Amino acid sequence: MRKRTVFRTVILAIMVFGISYTIYNTFTKDTNQLIKVGDVSPDFVLEDLDGVKHKLSDYKGKGVVLNFWATYCKPCKEEMPDLEGNYNRFKSKGIEILAINNAQTALEVETFTNKISFPILIDHSKAVFRSYNINPLPTTIFIDSEGKVKKIHLGGMSNSVIQENIELILPK
Repeated sequence: MRKRTVFRTVILAIMVFGISYTIYNTFTKDTNQLIKVGDVSPDFVLEDLDGVKHKLSDYKGKGVVLNFWATYCKPCKEEMPDLEGNYNRFKSKGIEILAINNAQTALEVETFTNKISFPILIDHSKAVFRSYNINPLPTTIFIDSEGKVKKIHLGGMSNSVIQENIELILPK
């Protein structure tokens, strides 16, 4: 009888702990959601491979493409040449592309991006990735000249998709 009471008490304590832990995690988990179309894009400052700082708000008045990527991401690799081609095509029309890498080493990033002319930024602390709640890779955010998100594309993009989305953010 005494063993049964002890056993029940231990089981009850484990259940109370489990329920308490679940409730605690539910109320304290990160509530950031991926920004939505129409939101103002959160500002940030990141350095490129040459140590030059880029602040998103400095690009106000231009259409900005934020491409979140990594060297181990196959769709990222596949879309990079198309991003480069569209950057060359639309740069004179007020479009900027900022490629934001997720905290890989400069060596890894440099060997991957040796033919890219737009700024390659490394998010060493992953703070920008967290503020935008980026998942999956690649994720590309198209921001208009007023700093508002016009389109969010999850996954790889074809050349025609990149062009269509850039046309949405061309400054007037």
